[in-house]
Amino acid sequence: MMNCKQATKLMSDAQERPLTPKERIALRMHVMLCSGCRNFGKQMHSLRDMARQFAKGREQDDSTGSKS
Repeated sequence: MMNCKQATKLMSDAQERPLTPKERIALRMHVMLCSGCRNFGKQMHSLRDMARQFAKGREQDDSTGSKS
């Protein structure tokens, strides 16, 4: 069984590369049983979305010549 440190590392790795089928299954099984890692995954997803929105806003500001 995967531990929390391994699970959070895989969640982070998944942002950079596709996980193997074996990694995906092991991660899903761990997250089904671990509320802490489930919450970490949700928070990571939210942070990624916020960062993308921020970057998108910065790109729009740069293209219109606005300064922050």
